[in-house]
Amino acid sequence: MVDYLVLGVAAFGAGLVDAVVGGGGLIQIPALFSVFPDMNPATLIGTNKLSAICGTGMAAASYARRVRIAWSTAAPAAIAALVFAFFGAYTLTKVSPDFMRTFLPIVLIVVAAYTFMKKDFGSVHAPAHSGTREQLLALLVGAGIGFYDGFFGPGTGSFLVFLFVRIFGFDFLGASAVAKVVNVACNFSALVWFGYSGHLIWQLGAMMAVCQIAGSLVGSRMAMRHGSAFVRKLFLLVVSVLIVKTSYDAILRWHG
Repeated sequence: MVDYLVLGVAAFGAGLVDAVVGGGGLIQIPALFSVFPDMNPATLIGTNKLSAICGTGMAAASYARRVRIAWSTAAPAAIAALVFAFFGAYTLTKVSPDFMRTFLPIVLIVVAAYTFMKKDFGSVHAPAHSGTREQLLALLVGAGIGFYDGFFGPGTGSFLVFLFVRIFGFDFLGASAVAKVVNVACNFSALVWFGYSGHLIWQLGAMMAVCQIAGSLVGSRMAMRHGSAFVRKLFLLVVSVLIVKTSYDAILRWHG
């Protein structure tokens, strides 16, 4: 019972953070591995995906009711992510992603530094592209991040938010809304694979899904109430935590 309480609280926190800027996996995945240290990692990740897709789905629905989602960007990016996340998950069964652990902290530091130095970054919603160019760029972003999410995964939501601000000229709130749509596609693709291969605890995932949905509702409402400035601050906080964690993981690997 205590284990389920811990996981429920973790799922709520993950849903809250994920609804705003992504990065909920920083909370939920370590909690799962801590409570079930001897369980197959693929089963824990599959269970996490069941919970995550419910949370991101609810967040996407909440944004859609109150924020104008740029579907001309979101739709092609989500379709590409859906396809390439599956290929990423398949590649994971053939190639180890360990080499990426060394480079990820460096990429995150660049993202954080760029966001911090440009004080007006993501403060104004001024879409930079339209028509065919917008859709092609969205396909490329969705394909790249979708493959990354299926193959490796850490920081997917934060990378999506950053790219939608940097490439498409969205403000942080609009970027977060579009990122949720793409994240749902990534999670669905991975969930199909894990469910098909039997790496999923349905009852546990359903319980955590309820808690994550509650957290997502709170997080999305906080983001819409406080606007892009709040989302930017939380984005920098989450990316900073990601830098610390991924750097620690890389150091452990070097000395392992």
